[in-house]
Amino acid sequence: MPVLNQHRLRLGDRAVTLFEGPAGWGESSPLAGYPSDPATCRAAAEEAATVGFPVAVRDSVPVNALVDGPFLVQDVRGFPAVKVKVRDAAGVALVRAVRDAVGPGVGVRVDANGAWDVETAVVMIAKLAAFDLEYVEQPCATLEELAAVRRRVDVRIAADECIRSLEDARALRALDAADVIVLKQQPLGGVRAALAVAETAGVPAVVSSMMETSVGLAAGVALAAALPELPYACGLATLSALPGDVTHTPLVPVDGALPVRAVVPDPDLLVRYQEASR
Repeated sequence: MPVLNQHRLRLGDRAVTLFEGPAGWGESSPLAGYPSDPATCRAAAEEAATVGFPVAVRDSVPVNALVDGPFLVQDVRGFPAVKVKVRDAAGVALVRAVRDAVGPGVGVRVDANGAWDVETAVVMIAKLAAFDLEYVEQPCATLEELAAVRRRVDVRIAADECIRSLEDARALRALDAADVIVLKQQPLGGVRAALAVAETAGVPAVVSSMMETSVGLAAGVALAAALPELPYACGLATLSALPGDVTHTPLVPVDGALPVRAVVPDPDLLVRYQEASR
């Protein structure tokens, strides 16, 4: 492997390592509280920097807005879909408010982050189904639980946190556990590994982020751009979750989509956040 230049940064409370190599830039930034192996995230960054990304089959990627509590209508307008974080029964009112704000022509999906047991998931999904959901993401923690829920509801189920390898993808397919798979390229080991997971799972894929800088988001966009089919908007409009970025031309959505392009950090911003990490 060629020698890569490393830049260790800190943006707020987030530790980020950028790798600069012959093919461009890669990012390793494991997210606290999200299941991921730092070595796997590093492998994803090294792949981006050394060999780049597969050929894109589209030049832009539709993205969803994210609602995780009180929101302004302008926060969700202009996107083809909105994802709503729902933890308990109070979330039903939030989903209703989002559906009322965006109208019938915009996709609405919910994400429980594995918080529910099977019985709670079935009850909650029955209440939420009235809002014409695209899918419910990770209602329970395990594939076995997802399969049990899926057999009892009429809303599509998506798997996220429980998919970390080809073996998990094979298990998803064997159990018929989900209708959709959510891919994050860092914890899967890079864009090519994520593509292999999607193919093995045999269900439509949605790409989402680990709340990265524009460098990491560019890898997520490259993954979405390389998927043979992309029926759902992707969770990649997340740059605002960080207190800053490493480029003066950040990867932010325009008309509900992100362009497929390379991102090169600006030297002054590398210096700024390197200083913040000391």
